Amino acid sequence: MKTVPSIDRLIKEKRAKVFTASEIKDMIRRGEIPSADDVDVVTTGTFGIMSGTMAIFTLPVAPPGSFGKADTIKLNGVPGYPGPCPNENLGLVDCVVYGTSKYDMNYGGGHLFKDLVKGDTIQVEAVSDGKVFRKEMTLHEIPFARMVVTRGAFMNYTAFVNPEESAFDTIFSVTGMAGPLKEASVSGCGEINPLQNDPSRAYLKEGAPILLNGADGRIIGEGTRSTSLRPNLSAAADMKDMDAGMMGGFITSAGPECMTSFAAAIPIIDENALKGVSVTDENIRLPIADIQTRVPFSSDDYGSVWNGTCRKIMTDEKKCISCYRCIAQNNCPVKALTPSSINVSECVVCGSCIRTCTGNVFTADLGSLDINGSSIPITLRQSDRNRAEELTLRLKERILDGKWNIGGI
Repeated sequence: MKTVPSIDRLIKEKRAKVFTASEIKDMIRRGEIPSADDVDVVTTGTFGIMSGTMAIFTLPVAPPGSFGKADTIKLNGVPGYPGPCPNENLGLVDCVVYGTSKYDMNYGGGHLFKDLVKGDTIQVEAVSDGKVFRKEMTLHEIPFARMVVTRGAFMNYTAFVNPEESAFDTIFSVTGMAGPLKEASVSGCGEINPLQNDPSRAYLKEGAPILLNGADGRIIGEGTRSTSLRPNLSAAADMKDMDAGMMGGFITSAGPECMTSFAAAIPIIDENALKGVSVTDENIRLPIADIQTRVPFSSDDYGSVWNGTCRKIMTDEKKCISCYRCIAQNNCPVKALTPSSINVSECVVCGSCIRTCTGNVFTADLGSLDINGSSIPITLRQSDRNRAEELTLRLKERILDGKWNIGGI
């Protein structure tokens, strides 16, 4: 009988049979049904907006003796929350910054976190008893920088539509969700999401190793708002090991949001574990809710989101009509556009440019949802399956190199 320790021994000896979640699903669709003897580990991943992301910092703002306790603190204008340790007269400030905190409608915690991980210099401003203390610093100069996700990697998300006539500003839209029932917004990486492949959390539990934004991290338990029907995870990792390409900010019509990524390995010790990783998009229910009430009134499945749809935005520069102000560029939630081209290293294939470009320069089939026989086009995807699959490949390579321990020791 296989066990987690026996699989860890195979990993250490570089003899483990490792597959990404996508590879397993492809085998199943071809009718090549594996057995538990054929698979030792399946790597899973997800990337997208995760509002419950925050970072904890210790910031050396000024020399010792400069001030007693910070009353307020901002990092690149994004407000943090000083405390709980006062660090009296040390010139240090312990603080928490939420991924959804914002400097303005175009820059928030998610952008700040990515800038730090990229190595950019940020401006820190602390106020104590009316005195202002400013200091520029990089992540390298911050002695403690830990990211904590209070809720992330939801097993299943909800798609949203607006049944009303007037547009509705929401974090699930870039320019305001149009109605009635003119467009749909979706989240979730479907069949490769970690919890979809371990729905009972047999392995994705406290202490399990993961990649959080590409860095070695740990699951610290269930996340906030986690339920038996909609479980999610909380996790933590050191920001200094993270990959800026696997995180970031995302601008919505209701303000900036935070993008975060998870990758996890599922050990296949028996046929029950194999059954868990055999789920496919078309068998994952996707509730559809009214964006204004958040009450589901219909449903589809993730096959409508990911099966046969585009993973890349196509561009036709000849169609560019040289608008005085490029609407698509102005509304790109990750600032990946020029008027007629896309920076693919930043693009998360959300699709907002398709909806907003007046010259139809950008095209892609994002899929559609069926609501009572009517096809509602998906105009915004807030999860990037490409980056999630890249994470599953990275983790697979780590395991094949013998540099992973599923048991977490």
